[in-house]
Amino acid sequence: MAKEIETSTTTVDGLGAYLARPAGGSAQGMLLLPMITGIGAQIREWADEVARRGITALTWDPWHGVSSDDTSFEELHERMTKLDDETCLDEQRRLLDHLLGELGCARAGVVGWCLGGRFALILGGRDERLANVIAFHPTVPGTPAPNHTADAVEHTARIKAPVMMCYPGKDDLVPAESFQRLQSALQTRAEAASIVHVYPQAEHGYTDRRRHGNPVNAEAFAVSWPQALEFAAATTR
Repeated sequence: MAKEIETSTTTVDGLGAYLARPAGGSAQGMLLLPMITGIGAQIREWADEVARRGITALTWDPWHGVSSDDTSFEELHERMTKLDDETCLDEQRRLLDHLLGELGCARAGVVGWCLGGRFALILGGRDERLANVIAFHPTVPGTPAPNHTADAVEHTARIKAPVMMCYPGKDDLVPAESFQRLQSALQTRAEAASIVHVYPQAEHGYTDRRRHGNPVNAEAFAVSWPQALEFAAATTR
């Protein structure tokens, strides 16, 4: 049964964030790391869905106030080239602190999409408090971007929590070789489960409804998103 939720735009340790949680709070939590849209309408809807499952959802704002609601994708792409890995990871850690502290969550995981998927894997390799890591089409290109100073493959091998990773076979940003390196890193781990989805005909960013005009993307989302919600619920319970 879907739970009644409460939502707000909030400030955590000086960082803007979007909070959705079951009325009265929850001992289960998820940190959401958006794609290029930032805290746009779609990410807020996903946070609300997580909350209706009884899980507190706190969403990181990579752009500090703007999103696809009010800013062009050209500008957001330009902002993305200027993100600093260590600064972003510090912000995410501070939000995780808040989930496990003031918000009263006993267990919390992380889910990310595209650029957020890459950060989810890296954060998972650094913070052993995480109860799970979910990475949708993580943007880990064959040649790292100049501002990608943290090695996603190396961090993936360090993750102690259960991991769910989803890869679209027609990803034009992440070649199959990069996916295979991530998958191999996951399979070196002995501590926890690795669940890997491959959608052979789906495209990069297939979860984004702007891409759902292509039925294979819509179908991949329809299969993977409900399973991610179940995975989040099971691992934070």
